[in-house]
Amino acid sequence: MEEIWNALSRALSFGTPLLLASLGAIINERAGVVNLGVEGMMAVGALAAFAVAYGSGAGEGNLYLAVVAAALAGTLLSLLHAFASITLRANQFVSGLALSMIGLGVAGLLGKRFEGFPLFNQAPEWPFTLGAVLLALVLAFGLAYTRLGLVVRSVGENPGAADALGIDVLRVRYLAVAFGGAMAGLAGAFLSLAYRPSWTDGMTVGLGWIAVALVIFVGWSPLRAIGGAVFFGLLYYLQFRLQGQSGIPTEFFAAMPYLLVIVVLALAGLRRVQGAAPEALGRPYQRGER
Repeated sequence: MEEIWNALSRALSFGTPLLLASLGAIINERAGVVNLGVEGMMAVGALAAFAVAYGSGAGEGNLYLAVVAAALAGTLLSLLHAFASITLRANQFVSGLALSMIGLGVAGLLGKRFEGFPLFNQAPEWPFTLGAVLLALVLAFGLAYTRLGLVVRSVGENPGAADALGIDVLRVRYLAVAFGGAMAGLAGAFLSLAYRPSWTDGMTVGLGWIAVALVIFVGWSPLRAIGGAVFFGLLYYLQFRLQGQSGIPTEFFAAMPYLLVIVVLALAGLRRVQGAAPEALGRPYQRGER
């Protein structure tokens, strides 16, 4: 019993950055914008959080300020994608991939001076985990039962009809992308402040890509994202737990979460979860254009 409880506890911890990032991506996509730059925004958020926490008092940094800095860094980076994909109507997939590479490159370059420095004032994990679960519940309720949720869904489903009803489609999409950036930044802050209180280039280890896949796996539902994040968190826990305890090469366990991403997406395709995707997902909008 103790082993099961410990596994679930660690699964929640491992799944927290996935849940935070996927909630932001869900709101992005429910408003009709695909953002594949989650990995880059997470990296920038992780660096911003660590730099502020470390720099504001020789390791006794202000953790609240660090969290705000991470969210702000993710938001600012996401606005590049918003400008390219919403205002300039560029291909959202290409813009998102470019954003991911920019974020990883900028974080790797600016973070060299922090490599190997520990953060002595580690943040607790539970506020991030509890906050992510509560936010998922709030977003699920908000999307289903509030006017703001209806506005976001209508912009993602039929932006032309939403525009005809007086909704500022571009503004809603900008705000949705900015929210997604802030959530990716917070996911990065969890990594560098709580989970592994330090900065290392590449510390996001592909979690941003898994978060993007998780959005499809859970059918764009914030509520189901909780279960999906715990599931992948459990895989990460098993990856570390089983290494060295069997004759299976450790490389297999390291690749297991990514292999299962492919498997679950294939299963999602078989059960036609794509039918739950917003109708206008990935399509730029321009008033008067069909």
